[in-house]
Amino acid sequence: MVAMAKRIKIFELQLLDPTKTFYCGGDTVSGRVQVEVTEMTRVSAVRLVAVGRGKVEYAKGKQRCRQEAEYLRHEAVLRLDEQPTDSDGSVVLRPGNRYEYMFGFELPQQGQLVSSYKGKFGYVHYYVKAVMERPQQPPLMCRKSFEVEEPLDVNTPDLLAPTGGSKEKKVTIMFIPDGQVSLNAKIDRRGFCEGEDICINAKFENTCSRIVVPKAAIIAKHTYQANGRTKVIRQKLSAVRGNHIISGMCDAWQGKTIRVPKLKPSMLGCNIIRVEYALMIYIHIPGSEKLILELPLVIGTAGLGSRSNSVSSQEGSVSNASQSWVSLRMPSDPPSYCDITRDCRLDQPLTPLLDDIDGDDSPIFMTAPAFPFPPPPSYNEADEEFNGNTRMLPVC
Repeated sequence: MVAMAKRIKIFELQLLDPTKTFYCGGDTVSGRVQVEVTEMTRVSAVRLVAVGRGKVEYAKGKQRCRQEAEYLRHEAVLRLDEQPTDSDGSVVLRPGNRYEYMFGFELPQQGQLVSSYKGKFGYVHYYVKAVMERPQQPPLMCRKSFEVEEPLDVNTPDLLAPTGGSKEKKVTIMFIPDGQVSLNAKIDRRGFCEGEDICINAKFENTCSRIVVPKAAIIAKHTYQANGRTKVIRQKLSAVRGNHIISGMCDAWQGKTIRVPKLKPSMLGCNIIRVEYALMIYIHIPGSEKLILELPLVIGTAGLGSRSNSVSSQEGSVSNASQSWVSLRMPSDPPSYCDITRDCRLDQPLTPLLDDIDGDDSPIFMTAPAFPFPPPPSYNEADEEFNGNTRMLPVC
């Protein structure tokens, strides 16, 4: 067996675009199977199998719950180009050459696949497997996994519609009524993408004797179904909190934001695994259960673009402002003194600038003759406004 395995030097499967992170429904998955041998080897066939499978498995008491589902199955026999084959379809591979079996297949259209997933009690994965069959020898196998992500658009009217709700709870102390706590919350839409902000408008009222704290969090709910049983796991992803509310007071959130963290889109089309998200707005009541209001969310792969539009509009306003500054005509330079027609020459051009007053070794002082400097010439400056009108402003 070891000697037989040493005949194959290279047997690997490669995708043509290794930089592609995921595939969508309708995309083409293409690649090659590379083979290199150390001695002459007869290969009966090289088969390609593409599989997409989901599996759920967990323990429910003493019972083991397990269920599988298949979402992709593609099989093909690969051929070598310009390589002679025998009557039975087998080929002889010789050492010193590298052989490539090319393949390509199209994934089912959008809506027929399920996005890749890996969780605590289940997974959905896709892979391509190549099987080399040889006479009187065990087959060799190699495989390559790839990701599938089904697009989920959040621009539908249903997901763009606002949603909200209200809850209230009566608080007691040793079965004695102690007032109540209520909340009323609303968000402008249900569909979001990672990196977007959820704006919360809410009102909280506290008429009990305790100090309560309003909070909000994004919750992920993973549901696994197997053998007619269901297992649910809840996970808190991000949270914000408000100010304390004392007895007899109320508080309001006006556009309080919580950012959607980096996470996978909602998984709603799988029959054994389901991933849902919700915005949980709740009030923490000391010594009592929380008052909780959950608003369903859908995390998609195609964003609204509101953030990019706002950024582009800001950039456009900045560029317009810069262009407006460029369009302003700078003030003209004042006229030169050379343009003055008045004769300002000295009456005695040969008068020295330095006069020796004492006539001995005393320091030399400068004696500046009286010289009346003329005032600067008058000129006008044009102030150009944005609307194109020109207004003349006297400068002097």
